[in-house]
Amino acid sequence: MGAVTVRVLFFASLREAVHEDALDLSLPSGATVADLRAVLGERLSGEGARAIADGDVRVAVNQRLLHSAQTRLAAGDEVAFLPPVTGG
Repeated sequence: MGAVTVRVLFFASLREAVHEDALDLSLPSGATVADLRAVLGERLSGEGARAIADGDVRVAVNQRLLHSAQTRLAAGDEVAFLPPVTGG
């Protein structure tokens, strides 16, 4: 079926948890954001895996916030993981 390569970016506290600014990952053609999270959960360890699995983490594809983890990814997509916003 083929594969697609996406660029994955991590911001703020997620970057610290994952110990990476960015990764280029190859995924099966037709992969979704949910599939990407699963791959990252397997690839990352400890705190990084837990941080990506957090339901409050927002995801943007090509600088557009997603509302569905079932969004399909295409070759060259940029996927950003954004920590929840905190404030006081």
